[in-house]
Amino acid sequence: MTEKTLDQALQTANTAKSSKRNLYSVYLIFILLLAYTFSFIDRQILSLLVEPMKRDLSISDTQMSLLQGLSFALFYTLMGLPLGRLADSKSRRGIIAGSIFVWSLMTAACGLAKSYWGLFFARMGVGVGEAGLSPAAYSLIADSVEKKHLSKAIAVYTMGIYLGGGMALIVGGMVIQWAAEFSSITLPIIGEVYAWQAVFLAVGLPGLLLVPFLFTLKEPSRSQVQEKPVAVSEVVKFFKHNKKTVLLHNFGAALASVAGYGALAWVPSYLIRVHGMTGGEVGLAFGIIVLFCGAGGVIVGGILADKRYKAGQTDAKMRVAMWAMIIGIIPTVIYPLISDLQLVLIILAISTFFANFMMGLGPAAIQEVVPSNMRGQFSALYLFIVNLIGLGLGPTLVALSTDYIFGSPEMVGYSLLLVTSIAMASSAILLGKCLPHYRKTLISLEKN
Repeated sequence: MTEKTLDQALQTANTAKSSKRNLYSVYLIFILLLAYTFSFIDRQILSLLVEPMKRDLSISDTQMSLLQGLSFALFYTLMGLPLGRLADSKSRRGIIAGSIFVWSLMTAACGLAKSYWGLFFARMGVGVGEAGLSPAAYSLIADSVEKKHLSKAIAVYTMGIYLGGGMALIVGGMVIQWAAEFSSITLPIIGEVYAWQAVFLAVGLPGLLLVPFLFTLKEPSRSQVQEKPVAVSEVVKFFKHNKKTVLLHNFGAALASVAGYGALAWVPSYLIRVHGMTGGEVGLAFGIIVLFCGAGGVIVGGILADKRYKAGQTDAKMRVAMWAMIIGIIPTVIYPLISDLQLVLIILAISTFFANFMMGLGPAAIQEVVPSNMRGQFSALYLFIVNLIGLGLGPTLVALSTDYIFGSPEMVGYSLLLVTSIAMASSAILLGKCLPHYRKTLISLEKN
């Protein structure tokens, strides 16, 4: 065999190997995307059930916001830290499979709750279950795809937020429209439940069907072999040397999440209270916006960042996210001030598109800017800060503004304007301050 023939054979073999790896990577991301989609269906369905739940449980906007935010976020963030540490040394697919099992059962438990506090504790359980998903998923993706495609891969996974949120709104809206004729529904074995309780049962239990598919995934070798978790002292040392990068990035993302989660939680009520839409109409209209504009924003953000990275802009992920926040403030301020419903929905769609660039770029940046044997832990820290502030405070700040600043449920649009615009502007400032520190950390990692 000539040297030329040998080279051609090796090239063909490498091409086939690369094609097989790419095909598996697509399958891996698809399964993880389904898991994230199910998690957000279970998490987001609550926003469409605000009005019937307030009526049947006799609770205020502020109490409702605690179900949407704090009850879930508190345990979601706290449990994320130890589960993220486990993801750096233990089976990531096993952690994800267990997480799906727990959150699916606890979502169904929300449908069996008989009181406000029963529902509050069931939502805590959903948070505990979902805490194990993303740190392990980010780590799996980072060890399964090429670095030059990382932003797009993380962005596709992050689409689960919008697929799940959009489907929760669309399907939930259809169910609510059907159930509007009934104050309660009688189910086999379970007996009589409120219509909104039946919705929780309907969206929670199907997630269990995904668990077996997690065991078809491979546990990839880590780019830094780690038989046991890296010493806490090493993690602390890295954090101290790079704290400005980590904290400015994490808190910039957290403030972006205040805007995002605040809008997801209260835009449905804004459209119902201010523009007279029904729950079914809101589910379809806002569901389509979340599904296409939210997912479009995260994908376009990932593509733009990867292009800028290939062009030599090492801080592309942070820079693209910063400009998205700046541009997104404009439609975010405008839509609550307009009375024409069609124009409101168009501008809301533009706001949703730009506001969600950070949702994919934030976690992608973490995979790039920390050592691979610390990814799970720093992803968990990122999720701890982002969700405790974004998910824990976003819905509640809007509700507190409605209840105590504007003093009327019909003023929820002004609460959205106030909270989301300030959050996005503050996010842009922190991300801008992060840029030089981010570049410095990347340089130090390349030297090691």
